[in-house]
Amino acid sequence: PVEQVLAGIYAHTLGLDRIGVDDSFFDLGGDSLSATRVVNEVNTTLDADITVRMLFETPTVAGLAARVGVGSGTRPPLVASDRPETLPLSYAQQRLWFLEQLQGPSPIYNMAVALRLDGPVDAGALEQAINDVIERQEALRTRFTAAGGVPRQVVVTPSDADFGWEVVDARDWTTDRLNTAIAATQQHAFDLATEIPIHAKFFRTADEQSVLVLVVHHIAADGWSITPLAADLRHAYSHRAKGVAPQWSPLPVQYADYALWQREYLGDIEDPESRIAGQLTHWERELAGLPERLDLPTDRPYPAVADFRGSTVDIDWPVELQREIARVARDHNATSFMVVQAALALVLAELSASSDVAIGFPVAGRADPALDDLVGFFVNTLV
Repeated sequence: PVEQVLAGIYAHTLGLDRIGVDDSFFDLGGDSLSATRVVNEVNTTLDADITVRMLFETPTVAGLAARVGVGSGTRPPLVASDRPETLPLSYAQQRLWFLEQLQGPSPIYNMAVALRLDGPVDAGALEQAINDVIERQEALRTRFTAAGGVPRQVVVTPSDADFGWEVVDARDWTTDRLNTAIAATQQHAFDLATEIPIHAKFFRTADEQSVLVLVVHHIAADGWSITPLAADLRHAYSHRAKGVAPQWSPLPVQYADYALWQREYLGDIEDPESRIAGQLTHWERELAGLPERLDLPTDRPYPAVADFRGSTVDIDWPVELQREIARVARDHNATSFMVVQAALALVLAELSASSDVAIGFPVAGRADPALDDLVGFFVNTLV
């Protein structure tokens, strides 16, 4: 029975119809991200306590089944729960709330996108659809207030969720004027105590061409959130354009449920016996003596105060190179990500003449399948 469950999870994660018990997860196309999803689903479904390392060591269904101790899980289930009068922030949210108190409202942590829409768009239906998504995803209608210096989440009703909607007739505008207006919208500085963390503006640029600008503060969403947010918006608009309300499959939990679960599971950082205190002690020990910054041969000095201006560089990554990386990964029971990360560390070590190289990578932080379709801030940085 355990093998059957594992085979089903493998197949669902990899988009395959059938899985043999002796097929390697990574030979079938698995990678670091999908491995994490498999582990999360196995632990939730079987109340187990396996790790990603175990999946790498025994990547077949038969091999992993032998290591699954059903009922050995240590995490309490993540379910919707009764709400206390004061809703705490998650630890991720608390980081960004602290930075906002330190720096004041700023667009630094905005997640902004401008979508060019070709064809006729019903602006009224689009406004209703965004309202529908905000009603469905509580994180998008949450304000962050503080009482006595202690922050809390305040989930407002959908009728009070003002997202700054404006329809702008830009049909006679120049490209420069339009780009300036889009950039100004994307730079909206949220006041998290008084505004919900989503802002939207619609520019009509031609009779059948328009631009939708959506801005979400990072405290309410992360990169993973873009997929469920876009899916929900598409679903809602397709219904509103026909004059009907969207029909949803209910979300199993909301972000506030996750924050309560996290606080219960990790405990109080002031309690030396809590899980979070133990994890903090571990990382303080692991990162003790870490260089403040790698001494890299940059073409200009670091500014005394970060100005958050940067750029991107496009590189050519031939398919032949990716195939070679995949081959090296298979030969060493690793993933392509591991190979590229090792190469990056070697390059940085050589450029900085240092053998102590630490690289921060974002990890999804969604340790339960119930979070897959949720808009929220779960991402963390792993050194």
